[in-house]
Amino acid sequence: MNTDTKQQAQRQISSEDREWLESVWGPLQTKMSAECARIGSRIPYIPTNGRYEDMGEKDIYWWTNGFWPGMLWQMHHATGEHAYRTAAEKVEERLDAALSGFDGLHHDVGFMWLHTAVADYRLTGNPRSRTRGLHAANILAGRYNPAGRFIRAWNDDPGSNRAGWMIIDCLMNVPLLYWASEETGDPRYRDIAILHTDTVLRTTLRGDGSSNHIMIFDPADGSVLDNPGGQGFESGSSWSRGQAWALYGMALGHRHTGKSEYLDAAKRIAHYFIANISSTGDLPLVDFRAPAEPVVYDTTAAMCAACGLLEIAEAVPEHERRMYVGAAVRMLRATERRFVDWNPEQDGIVGGGTVAYHGGEHEVPIIYGDYFFIEAVLRLSDRGKHLW
Repeated sequence: MNTDTKQQAQRQISSEDREWLESVWGPLQTKMSAECARIGSRIPYIPTNGRYEDMGEKDIYWWTNGFWPGMLWQMHHATGEHAYRTAAEKVEERLDAALSGFDGLHHDVGFMWLHTAVADYRLTGNPRSRTRGLHAANILAGRYNPAGRFIRAWNDDPGSNRAGWMIIDCLMNVPLLYWASEETGDPRYRDIAILHTDTVLRTTLRGDGSSNHIMIFDPADGSVLDNPGGQGFESGSSWSRGQAWALYGMALGHRHTGKSEYLDAAKRIAHYFIANISSTGDLPLVDFRAPAEPVVYDTTAAMCAACGLLEIAEAVPEHERRMYVGAAVRMLRATERRFVDWNPEQDGIVGGGTVAYHGGEHEVPIIYGDYFFIEAVLRLSDRGKHLW
């Protein structure tokens, strides 16, 4: 987006909200400076008793391993502090073990290398980082199923065949392919991204703006076989982080292609999301179509959706922007008021994150919630770097 459009979107923020943004900037710098010194090149995910374990030692292929360096690059860009860059570069080097190991990689190579190698290359011009990013893009492109026109999500578990599985999350991975086409001049990557997104639009998004999490196709011909509930309550329900992936992913698809149908889809999902949080204090429940009890929130859905709403705001005409910016800021402020921990001695910033409706951790700090919170705050403050 051009600078004028970004500034017009920022003018939709009230003076009170702008004061709030400035009020969190200082604590955010203090918290991130402390975490950078304490965590360094370790790779965080979910803290236990206020301290992160190193996912780099536990699972170098884990899909969230790129979010911490993404936070570091965002803070380096915003502050110029070299410590952030040093830690981010060391994590990027550690992830070389995943590239060379290969067998544990899946469609989330976008999450893993957009915010490490590609961010490094965009900000510093490091040629080794460019190579890493293109390597990851080729791995993602290699997961494309031409018969079904989708990117395969996960690898097989013992005794299972997931060749026909596609998940909504992948909309956030395909920007890696757009970058690869822009960088090399080769349209194949972009073509795969568009064909995959068109399949999501046709099969996974519902008319009311909600979305399935998982689609299972016949890998031989692309016919739909099933749509299990995945991390939501059940098949046909509405897992809120899946809605956020769809919202932001479709908006990013519009950014990279200019296709109006992607923006229209992002707006439908946004309207559905905003309607569903209106009765829960601007905080999303983990599933919008689940029993009234238990009440479980997922702030990671809120933070990702907020970033998606800000992306939409930069793409729509001036008089539409206020609704999207306002909803994003309300989610950020509600989350900060109830779930953010500014204590620099504790690992994790945004609490209230939930991995899945059934099982997994509920209402805890999760690293990608922190990433999207930082991205949104810096974007609204005109301090951020677009890494998608």
